[in-house]
Amino acid sequence: MSQAADSGAPVAATLSTFIAFDYGEKRTGVAVGNRLMGTAQPQGSVHAQGDARFVQIEKVLKEWQPDAIVIGVPYHPDGAAHENTARAKKFGRQLHGRFKLPVFEVDERYSTTEALSNGAKDADAASACIILEQFLRGLLAPALVAAEPLP
Repeated sequence: MSQAADSGAPVAATLSTFIAFDYGEKRTGVAVGNRLMGTAQPQGSVHAQGDARFVQIEKVLKEWQPDAIVIGVPYHPDGAAHENTARAKKFGRQLHGRFKLPVFEVDERYSTTEALSNGAKDADAASACIILEQFLRGLLAPALVAAEPLP
């Protein structure tokens, strides 16, 4: 089932390669990244709806063979859910059901705004990259806090 990364749900150390999706009704941005480097790279967008979207996503998953999926879930600035919040969560459940990979949710408020302000040519893929890097930073943060100082 979907797990919210922001809620402190554990992310197994065996999960190292991730693919992120910035869900949209007409376009879904895609990015890939890994825990070791803590970075992500945009991979374009899926321009399809319904089952056609999942056919394209399956091709991307076969190409990258990720250990888990990260999805951006939008909220209003005050944190309240809205119509697209429910759509993104449903998309995450569909991904989990179809592809049997763990799915983690990340609050994606302002990711598209940030992507556009950075001059992204494909704002959806750039937003997916921002979402994934936010997720990866969250994985690294506990390790940084627990790290011993150098002698």
